[in-house]
Amino acid sequence: MILMSSVLVTACSDNSGKQAAAPAASQQQPAAAKTPEKADPFGKFAQPVTVTQVLGFRPPEDPKTPKGITPEQNGYLKQLKDMLNIDVKYMWTVPTEQYEQKFSLAVASGDLPDLMVVDQKMFEKLYEQGMLADITDAYKTYASPTLKKYVEGDGGFALGMFTRDGKIYGLPSYEDPYMSTQIMWIRTDWLKNLGLEPPKTIDELEKVAEAFVKNDPDKNGKADTYGLALQKKLIFWGFDARGLFNSMGAYPTAWLKGSDGKLMAGEIQPETKNVLAKLQSWYQKGILDKEWALKDDQKAVEDIVAGKVGISFGEWWYPNWPLNLNKDKDPNAEWKPFPLPSFDGKPGKSLVNKIRLNKVVVVNKKAKHPEAVIKMASFYNEMERSKYKDINKAENGWVYNWYEPRIYNPNNFENLFQAVNEAVANKKDKVESEKDETVIQGADEVFKAAKDYLAGDKKAWGLYFSRAADDGGWGLTRKIRDQKLVTFNEYYGPATPTQVEKGASLDKLMDETFTKIIMGSAPIDEFDKYVSSWKKLGGDDITKEINDWYAKNAK
Repeated sequence: MILMSSVLVTACSDNSGKQAAAPAASQQQPAAAKTPEKADPFGKFAQPVTVTQVLGFRPPEDPKTPKGITPEQNGYLKQLKDMLNIDVKYMWTVPTEQYEQKFSLAVASGDLPDLMVVDQKMFEKLYEQGMLADITDAYKTYASPTLKKYVEGDGGFALGMFTRDGKIYGLPSYEDPYMSTQIMWIRTDWLKNLGLEPPKTIDELEKVAEAFVKNDPDKNGKADTYGLALQKKLIFWGFDARGLFNSMGAYPTAWLKGSDGKLMAGEIQPETKNVLAKLQSWYQKGILDKEWALKDDQKAVEDIVAGKVGISFGEWWYPNWPLNLNKDKDPNAEWKPFPLPSFDGKPGKSLVNKIRLNKVVVVNKKAKHPEAVIKMASFYNEMERSKYKDINKAENGWVYNWYEPRIYNPNNFENLFQAVNEAVANKKDKVESEKDETVIQGADEVFKAAKDYLAGDKKAWGLYFSRAADDGGWGLTRKIRDQKLVTFNEYYGPATPTQVEKGASLDKLMDETFTKIIMGSAPIDEFDKYVSSWKKLGGDDITKEINDWYAKNAK
């Protein structure tokens, strides 16, 4: 299963990396204690250095991890101590679901650790309150070549978002923005059973979806299937309606450039109304499950796994979870990805953010050794190299998802795709997973899955088909990227003052109105009333704030 990170709203910046935000409170900090070691990212401190942290954690993902292990016993921390003489001290650890509340209380009390991994909103808050260290010198002196390549791989665009007056206050961890590209997953065995072709237009998609409802596509003699998987959150992280909206030229929650050159909110545009009318019709026809508005993402997944539905919009990773679980349950199930269908003669274009930011690594301005945090970030990527594979194993107590900070190669999936396919095509015994200071994470596992699947092991389908198959999830995503079948969200700044104050209530208004329209408890013209209310309740103010930012920062 892929644990998807939230896509965070990003800070004010332009493509040159210059920060547009006004200077905040003084960020003066005590000078870092001098150390006798040279400026070596992996040089060992002569005396033990303690770095305090806090942690919200889930159970280890690898089942081979020893039972009963705690974050303090993590193999990464033991090696960190041996290699760099850095001791990590947790001020507290809690399950992930309790972390946000616990950390907010810590911020309010000012009782913060040396090292923090935060989202964009929290970064802005801590910076404005003068609580962050200037880590410019520490980064330039102690960051490994690999870490610098990952942080600055986009030409410094992301790093510029966390730079003020030439000083660095945060290190961004970001991903290839095309990872959020929407594609259409369809059970092609059902298409074959009913003598149908993959749909290329919205009208063809509707006919296929109706056939999946009415014509017993699984041939079990029961009327127990429906057309399109959908959960109650229409705009979410998966199994939602983003792909359908995008297919018809609608982009709720995104900011689009209008004909006048100004940005406009996608959720109030006429194209969005067209999609709601379509979904209302599909609900009445039974294409959507009658209980969709009561189903969360996990319930939608359960329907896919159980073989109750044959179409789902989503991202490249679906084969690795949950489509593989459906194939485990039904070996005859065949899922394949297709581009978004066209509408009114126009190709479907997926929404893509200009940056896909995961998190920001920051240092408390009271920390005595900010350079130790930079070394810890460099250390993680060093431990991923093949020379450490004999010790870096789950069975030895190494739990990667408990270690912070982790800053990944933002081009990892593209590098992995190319490296694995090159190794397969040339019939190599192993994949080249390290090159030019870059570690391709997961390459060995995907290469093995590719070889196993191509040799007839169907259990390896999910990992291979999501990441390496030319006609699989990432394979199709690459083609959509190269064909420029995308629409960009033009806003990549921080939450505006009115968004902070009224954004949640406007989101609730959108969710409730859209659901009522689809369910038929409100007519389609209710959308026009929603637009009027949205504008009056803060939307117009947000639009002005967004465009003020855009006028100063857009390139």
